[in-house]
Amino acid sequence: MATYDQLTEWAGLGHVTRAGRNVVAGWRIPDFMKAQLVEVGIPVAPRLIERVVMQSEAEPALLTSPGPLYRLTEQADSDDPAERSSFGVEPETGAVYFVMPDGEAWFANSGVGVWLDVLHCYGSRIKASEFLREPDGPEEYLSEEEEERAFVELNRLAGDLKELDPAAFNGYEGLLWPGLLDRWLY
Repeated sequence: MATYDQLTEWAGLGHVTRAGRNVVAGWRIPDFMKAQLVEVGIPVAPRLIERVVMQSEAEPALLTSPGPLYRLTEQADSDDPAERSSFGVEPETGAVYFVMPDGEAWFANSGVGVWLDVLHCYGSRIKASEFLREPDGPEEYLSEEEEERAFVELNRLAGDLKELDPAAFNGYEGLLWPGLLDRWLY
């Protein structure tokens, strides 16, 4: 299980947000998952999580196609809150979804703990890679050789993420990780 210290090692101090016990106390998710949000926290992750915005209400407030979720994060896709993507956790099961601005929910991970483990693996690998970073400008595109090396790194990362949560790679449609990794170089 990822720890707060492991997450801050790559995300940086001030870039991992722990939930307040009072914030998640009324959430209808397993108690051990509440404890993970309180003790471990959620990191800001490259190309994925810009800010942690955990809802404080006891009832799920993030409206999605399969039903309401508890909000965990929010992306600044737009100045309009109706056009922002988020991560949310499903009541009862604790499954984590990536929610598009239109409310379409893509399965991310089978639980909060495995989601944090996957974020740790993803974030630490992206942070350490010289090929999987955002280019700073048009002149910083990858050469063909660098693209091949990035492809190898992405395949290795996908394999490691699949090992952590096989359910997150059980197909392609409606799943966050396979689509996100596939589109990396495009």
